[in-house]
Amino acid sequence: MSDSIQTDVVITGGGPVGLATALSLADIGLKSVVLERAPLSAWEDPAFDGREIALTHHSVNILKKLNAWNLIPETAICPLREARVETGKFRHPLTFTTNGRGVDALGWLVSNHEIKRALYTVAARRPEITLMPGAAVTAINQGADHATISHTGGEIKAQLVVGADGRFSETRERCGIGAIVHDFKRVMMVCRMFHTSPHHNIATQWFDEGQTVALLPVNGSASSLVLTLPEEQMRQLLALPRDDFNAAVMQRLGNRLGTMRLVSTQHVYPLKGVYAHRFASRRLALVGDASVGMHPITAHGFNLGLKGQETLADAVAWNLSLSADAGAAAGLRRFEKNHRLATAFLFAGTNGLASLYTHDGAPFKKIRETGIKLADSFPPFKRAVTSLLMDRHAENKKYT
Repeated sequence: MSDSIQTDVVITGGGPVGLATALSLADIGLKSVVLERAPLSAWEDPAFDGREIALTHHSVNILKKLNAWNLIPETAICPLREARVETGKFRHPLTFTTNGRGVDALGWLVSNHEIKRALYTVAARRPEITLMPGAAVTAINQGADHATISHTGGEIKAQLVVGADGRFSETRERCGIGAIVHDFKRVMMVCRMFHTSPHHNIATQWFDEGQTVALLPVNGSASSLVLTLPEEQMRQLLALPRDDFNAAVMQRLGNRLGTMRLVSTQHVYPLKGVYAHRFASRRLALVGDASVGMHPITAHGFNLGLKGQETLADAVAWNLSLSADAGAAAGLRRFEKNHRLATAFLFAGTNGLASLYTHDGAPFKKIRETGIKLADSFPPFKRAVTSLLMDRHAENKKYT
């Protein structure tokens, strides 16, 4: 074990939100050590993991501010022109567009691994950031004036620990913070499918009987398929030979995009929503899925992660304006209050909506059909949801 080192902040978890946090803190003059369990190759050449991120306008502005956006290839960025919500065989979709808003995209779809690669590239160039791959945390001691983080390569003392290690965060658990866990009793498969019919840059969320489907456009004649099924049905689907898998997907989608074929690896994730009981404690803050792990129905999970780390950086900067202590309790309370205000209603509403739209009983189907029809004919509702999807005005919000 190496000698103990000292820094301002230790970040556990080197995913996109953890790397963005390190960059935001570097911009306010703080040194960070990022501990990542995976090897260096997971940063330098991250593998495709199936996840396509629907970035809002505000998230893109954050990535631009962090100098990461320009490192994402243009061919990997797909503008989202329209979003649709459908249910069952009911053919009256609820649609959201940018009409009258002076912009040509609701947002942009980018693969998670491309975002991670870009953020790593920037972070690796910053002298304020020390990246430590292959480092697993073994203990966290939250002292009165500093925290001590033990890991497989040594020990680090810091003013603040930031847990960015996912919705099943070991950091959260080690520090005694529980979480609300909403198990949807489903698994989600994500993959890319080539198709012969154009997608017209339209994203579709379709709540069908026995399944939930999202089709997210990517550049070229392809879409990201997000299919939610009970675990046993998913196992049976994935066990099919390639041609049979393609045929099964086309049947499930009603051939709406023509002939389809798999053009990527398939990835399966458990469908669980997570909301931490606390977002901060002594010398600790939680960001990303470690604080709020959203159901993918809103496509807002990563966007909330980026906003959360931005809120934390603002609170830490406020701490530094009062003293030299980045992890002072006053700033962490400030972060927790503002992040809870930004996430609590959305988390509860999303879970309620997901539960309503995944029950297949006759009353639920009728409620869904009626709700979609009414919502599509009520412009104020559509304007409010479109604003949420785009998130263009977050920069103007003032936190207290």
